[in-house]
Amino acid sequence: MKLLRHGATGAEKPGLLDADGRVRDLSGHISDITGDVLSPEGLTRLAAIDPAGLPLVQPERLGPPVANVGKFLCVGLNYADHARETGKEAPAEPVLFAKAVSAICGPNDDVEIPRGSDRTDWEVELGIVIGTRAKYVDETQALDHVAGYLLVNDVSERRFQSERGGQWTKGKSHDTFGPIGPWLVTRDEIADVQAIDMWLDVDGQRRQTGNTRTMIFGVAHLVSYISQFMTLQPGDIIATGTPPGVGLGMKPPTFLREGQVVTLGAAGLGEQRQRMVQA
Repeated sequence: MKLLRHGATGAEKPGLLDADGRVRDLSGHISDITGDVLSPEGLTRLAAIDPAGLPLVQPERLGPPVANVGKFLCVGLNYADHARETGKEAPAEPVLFAKAVSAICGPNDDVEIPRGSDRTDWEVELGIVIGTRAKYVDETQALDHVAGYLLVNDVSERRFQSERGGQWTKGKSHDTFGPIGPWLVTRDEIADVQAIDMWLDVDGQRRQTGNTRTMIFGVAHLVSYISQFMTLQPGDIIATGTPPGVGLGMKPPTFLREGQVVTLGAAGLGEQRQRMVQA
């Protein structure tokens, strides 16, 4: 299934994408797409619904496909070639940081360039959505705790991230710095999560091309690893790192400006489009 949320900001309704690419409304069956809906039992109930019997809608806006996200975790430097372009060594263990859940927005919402920013950057990433509580999970069973996957743009302000003291969170958490979606694709629809092509363009110019096969730490390892340090709850999101091609790595470094348009996508996970606006 491809689960989504549609409607105005703060008033989204649950829905799904049918086999013909049309949006169907699920609000007659569930109140929203939250962690409890993403359990194996919840997904089984949704899979039993005939999409043809659901109302068709033509949404003016797609919202974030998961509501009430508890944790938005990110993995840094998870592609060796991206680590090199930023001047860093490939890590021996996953580099973890948190992105504020208030950064989450819809896949096609405008993205704000923060006040005082001159280094706002792009990062196409695969996102993991947790469906079952995970604590001290073995890697061989880690994927059993995953509800599905979605596309993430881990928007970053590099000066805030690296030159303003402390850790990376302040460069990652501005409002709108977490576009997710357009939909959550359930795990059963992805044949091999370590073989997903990704891309990102700025104003129609290709900036990033990658595939999850080149991750340093794969999806199962990440879920298991993170669960050794904290309990992952249903609805939590993990952004798994970006391939090379970010603005910071260009020569000279190149960053986003007001009015530019970022488009990105991943095979089987859909596409996003964001216009850059000044905060």
